[in-house]
Amino acid sequence: MTGLTHPLATVPQDELVIRAEADPHRPRFHFVSPAGWLNDPNGVSQWNSTYHLFYQYNPEGAFHHRILWGHATSTDLVTWTDQPIALEPTDAPHSADADGCWSGVLVNDGGTPTLVYSGRRGEHELPCVAVGSPDLLTWTKAPENPVIAAPPAGVDVTAYRDHCVWREGSRWRQLVGSGIRGRGGTAFLYESADLRTWDYIGPLFIGDASAGDPAATDWEGTMWECVDLFRAGSGTLGSDGGAADDVLVFSAWDDGDTRHPLYWTGRYEGDSYTPRQLRRLDYGGRYFYAPQSFADDAGRRVMFGWLQEGRTDEAMVEAGWSGVMSLPRVATLDSEGDLAFAPVPEVESLRRDHVRIGPREVAGSDVLTGVSGNQLDVELDLELEPGSVFRLGILASAVSPAGTQSSAEETVIEVGRAAGSSGESWLRLDRSGSSLDHSVDAEERSGPVNLPDGKLHLRVLVDRSAVEIFANGKPLTARVYPTLGGTAVRLSAIGNVRLRQLDAWRMDDVFRGPRPLFP
Repeated sequence: MTGLTHPLATVPQDELVIRAEADPHRPRFHFVSPAGWLNDPNGVSQWNSTYHLFYQYNPEGAFHHRILWGHATSTDLVTWTDQPIALEPTDAPHSADADGCWSGVLVNDGGTPTLVYSGRRGEHELPCVAVGSPDLLTWTKAPENPVIAAPPAGVDVTAYRDHCVWREGSRWRQLVGSGIRGRGGTAFLYESADLRTWDYIGPLFIGDASAGDPAATDWEGTMWECVDLFRAGSGTLGSDGGAADDVLVFSAWDDGDTRHPLYWTGRYEGDSYTPRQLRRLDYGGRYFYAPQSFADDAGRRVMFGWLQEGRTDEAMVEAGWSGVMSLPRVATLDSEGDLAFAPVPEVESLRRDHVRIGPREVAGSDVLTGVSGNQLDVELDLELEPGSVFRLGILASAVSPAGTQSSAEETVIEVGRAAGSSGESWLRLDRSGSSLDHSVDAEERSGPVNLPDGKLHLRVLVDRSAVEIFANGKPLTARVYPTLGGTAVRLSAIGNVRLRQLDAWRMDDVFRGPRPLFP
């Protein structure tokens, strides 16, 4: 996918790592690159019981430039070990990836680990292949690269990159994200026997860029990045029978602007996709971008996304790092046939210093005693009466002018239940008071959430500048940049809200000390 290209010169490697480690906004239990720039998750998978996370990486500085594939491994999806760079551009005339090894996937080709990725040369991104050693630590690029020489002939594409590849019977199938100028985003479908020679079949499905408001949170965009097609229910892609439970995920893009991730529910059959409903994947929009998922050995659909920054290019370069990987989350289908998410249970191994509160009524504003910090996992079970609003303040700082306590900085998570019979309810993130730094993004993020009988399970994970919220399975991911070091947690409510139980933990670090830019 595309990103920022920053003109600032690079800094010495040691200084880059020192800057990154010193930044108080750098998360400690989310995966981040050793320093420099991180964007899309790539090749997420489990291979011989080991989880692999590849990612877009620029170790030269905190800007999008000459992109490599970083690589980390884990046995538990929580603690990660840096591995050698997996892919880097080939510095040779006419090389298909001379200007970058962009997003792609890992597949198992009869026991051989194989990467399918977008090689960039000049202004073009084309599909390439690399074959790995049995331990996935060294990679050899295919001499046939690029394995698809150009986008489909006769089609005016807005862009062409990123891959979804799967085995269907005796053949491989591939989607390449793209867009048809004047129509909308699409995913071009190809077929191959060997991952090297591909036959073009046609667009799997074409979106409509003219539908809806381009400023809306569910606008489809003019190009689809990082397409991901998977069977959310039982069975596998291309199998017969069953309900409409094939999910097509994409990230809406428009002329260099990374907008938001969306997904269609529907049915993939034959050479086409029949959509049923379009949904927002994460209410944080671009703060959970370019998601990629895989089925692990336990049969779970595990998804990672890229948490973009909400501060200026200059601030990122000064900090020495940019980009956070989301915590891995499990995707399931809810009773309405939509996706629901929760962090993988393995994340709970990082919990320390448990505090439990409740049951009790929530009234006024209450700073929680014994619950504070900027690395937290908080779970709440609540009941909201019609017309009530519950608010959870995090990363709050307090000053005391004239002996009174008031919040100087606070990030507020709000869940409300409408009065009357409409049953409408919502999740909202208010960042207007999150930071005294007015150069950071403070736009509100929100979306609908069902509250059956007023019941809410709310989970909030705070990792310095990274915030992941799950409200009855609906996620909202964002970034915040407090300047005062606030650690307080505050509860408040309008109307009748009952806290059945609150559990909170401090979260441990997953990395200890500086990490080399080139492991």
